[in-house]
Amino acid sequence: MTIKQLFPTVTERPLPNLYLNHNLRELARQQARPFVYANFVLSLDGRIAIAHPTSPGFTIPKNVANPRDWRLFQELAAQADLIITTGRYLRDWAEGRAQEILEVDDPAYADLRTWRADQGLPAQPDIAILSATLDFPIPPILTANGRRVFVFTPANPDPIRAAEVEAEAGSLFEAGEGRVSGQKMMQILADLGYQTVYSAAGPMVLHTLLAGQVLNRLYLTQVGRLLAGYPFASIVEGPLLETAVDTKLYTVYHDPEALDGLGQLLLAYDIVQSK
Repeated sequence: MTIKQLFPTVTERPLPNLYLNHNLRELARQQARPFVYANFVLSLDGRIAIAHPTSPGFTIPKNVANPRDWRLFQELAAQADLIITTGRYLRDWAEGRAQEILEVDDPAYADLRTWRADQGLPAQPDIAILSATLDFPIPPILTANGRRVFVFTPANPDPIRAAEVEAEAGSLFEAGEGRVSGQKMMQILADLGYQTVYSAAGPMVLHTLLAGQVLNRLYLTQVGRLLAGYPFASIVEGPLLETAVDTKLYTVYHDPEALDGLGQLLLAYDIVQSK
């Protein structure tokens, strides 16, 4: 399971532990606020999601998703104190179309469960749910074993539904006018003591993090396939950002064995923080 590192130096590395060795938790200790990172797998023509064939909404294209990328996704999730998701994820879970984000109960990722235990971390990261409507169920398993769930919503939500969600989840925060503010959300999470925050959500949440100037690193897996088709989702969607977000390349790897030898590029970009 060897891949080739192309930047910043050229060398060969094993795929397992590739992203664990980025030591995101150590990077988090070097700054006052949480280290926030996100990850997407996309086609060569920029699609992270396409129209679902049988129901409303989008789905990850099956011909770009692959086990080698999923291993790296799990390594990123394993380093998180808290994972960001959305109400849609919980609706999918209730309908049987979703699973745990970090699959530490899968024997294939038992090493990641051990790694978290060695770091003094619980088996599962806590969860933050972003939602403007609060239209989602909270599965009891989500709060099992002491895992904390936080719901972030814009100001003045429906008071009855807000009280119901808070009773089920434990904590609801109003963070922003009209839409959730990434900056306010991260300040709350910092005050709660979180150091590493992983966004496993979609392009609108990435926009929230970028607009709030709280994202630190973006991971991309680019598969060498062209899909076309519409509608589709790209990595970030929402209003034009007031200030373009600059990035600086951190690492590039070529994984030649993915997708039966088609291969894929593994890219990581650091966000250049504005002065």
